Amino acid sequence: MYYLRGKVFFKRMKNGVFEVIWLRPILTKNTSVQSYKDFYWLKEELQAFCREHGISASGSKIEISHRIETFLLTGEIEKPIRKSKINKKIEPQSDLSLDSVITANHRCSQEVRGFFKTVIPKFHFSTYIQNYFKSNVGKTYRDVVDAWYEEEERKKNPSYKKSIAPQFEYNQFIRDFFKDTLNKGKSREAAIEAWNEIKKLPGSNKYKN
Repeated sequence: MYYLRGKVFFKRMKNGVFEVIWLRPILTKNTSVQSYKDFYWLKEELQAFCREHGISASGSKIEISHRIETFLLTGEIEKPIRKSKINKKIEPQSDLSLDSVITANHRCSQEVRGFFKTVIPKFHFSTYIQNYFKSNVGKTYRDVVDAWYEEEERKKNPSYKKSIAPQFEYNQFIRDFFKDTLNKGKSREAAIEAWNEIKKLPGSNKYKN
């Protein structure tokens, strides 16, 4: 049973003890930065807030969150950083080879995909390979091929799990929920219910057993 006192919900547990459940505040321009950071927000909610206050709603959830945090802290509207396309050199497929060097302006284009498919028939721009290009400027396409096969070998390990980007908190929570042996045999509905409970609370949304 739940009881409301001011801005706080109290949940009566089976042993008679009351558990405090905080109510998530409404996101307004007067919301404190700490309160904003304490709670989980859907990307759609953040975008709606941005549009209401003339803030750019484009980009990833992390980028949008940073703009809102800046706005709440300083009142300033931060413009999104637009990557200039000037002087970006796109190598034609005929010039690509295993000795081609990854540059800072590298693009995962159709030409690049076509080249790698001649070397790796099942090649595609997986998240791992895209991140490899971004973080390995100066290395060669030969290194990319090696990285691809190394990742394929790791996938054969039964314990292999793809990394989840920090903005996908829900996905990480669900994975960690089922990783906990205490939840063995529980349904996905139980995991979602646990997620819905934790996202109401201030602080980290990471799974805790």
